[in-house]
Amino acid sequence: MWGLVPLFWPLLKPAGAGEILAHRMVWSLAVVGVALLFVRRWAWAGELLRNPRRLALVTVAAAVITVNWGVYIWAVNAGHVVEASLGYFINPLVTIAMGVLLLGERLRPVQWAAVGVGLAAVLVLAFGYGQPPWISLCLAFSFATYGLVKKKVNLGGLESLAAETAIQFVPALAYLLWIGAQGESTFGDGAGHATLLAATGVVTALPLVCFGAAAIRVPLSTLGLLQYLAPVFQFLLGILYFHEAMPAERWAGFALVWVALTLLTWDALRTARRGRIALAEQEARATAPETVPESTMNSQTQTQPETQPQSDPQSDPRREPAA
Repeated sequence: MWGLVPLFWPLLKPAGAGEILAHRMVWSLAVVGVALLFVRRWAWAGELLRNPRRLALVTVAAAVITVNWGVYIWAVNAGHVVEASLGYFINPLVTIAMGVLLLGERLRPVQWAAVGVGLAAVLVLAFGYGQPPWISLCLAFSFATYGLVKKKVNLGGLESLAAETAIQFVPALAYLLWIGAQGESTFGDGAGHATLLAATGVVTALPLVCFGAAAIRVPLSTLGLLQYLAPVFQFLLGILYFHEAMPAERWAGFALVWVALTLLTWDALRTARRGRIALAEQEARATAPETVPESTMNSQTQTQPETQPQSDPQSDPRREPAA
């Protein structure tokens, strides 16, 4: 669904990116609110309001994802689908770099190699575009920052989206009312157009709910691989459906990005396999019956007090049998 989203935003024209973004915020809160009523999960809201630090982090997440959504909608409707897909291709590399710079994480050699190849790809693409790929970098850094903040907040997907859209709701609604008063709103341009604008809430919430359901059912390594499908679909749509240009320099840049992602994927799968083997060995040791070393048994036998009478040698249980 995320990979096919570029087909949806052009259907909302003549609405501009700002109006589409505001409708997305307003209707996402409505959809998530209905979902929360269905599952009856509200305890988190009171806990969040009583924790100013977490509430501040949710506000930062809402601001960052607003930038991400707005840039993505504008990029698709302005004919930059391929460059937008690049942003989500390089997002894992940006996330790793932020982990090193901000969290002090240590990288394995293969991860360092992947980051280096990714940096080379950005330089090649900058040469190909005649300037740095700002759309891609903005999408990658905003989404990586969003992931970092959500890691600190530690809320479920549905609850997190509800909190973020609740913060976005008032300014988004105010903007829609303002452009309506200016006569610039397209919401009244027919029932079909209004329905499509309202459907932005479903388009936003449904993939996220499915993602949250999948996250608890499939291994993390598989989930990471599946997330590459979205930018792959977007890239193919940009070339095959929207017929965007792909000169040789862009192909070279994308090829380097794919090499970097291949290195990351191989390293992640290898690390996950080693982790599973180590866990299996640990569980095997934990469930194996305890065995006493033979030397310990011999020492215990030698120090065991004698309880049998010694008058008759034939009755001595320690007497060695005849050859």
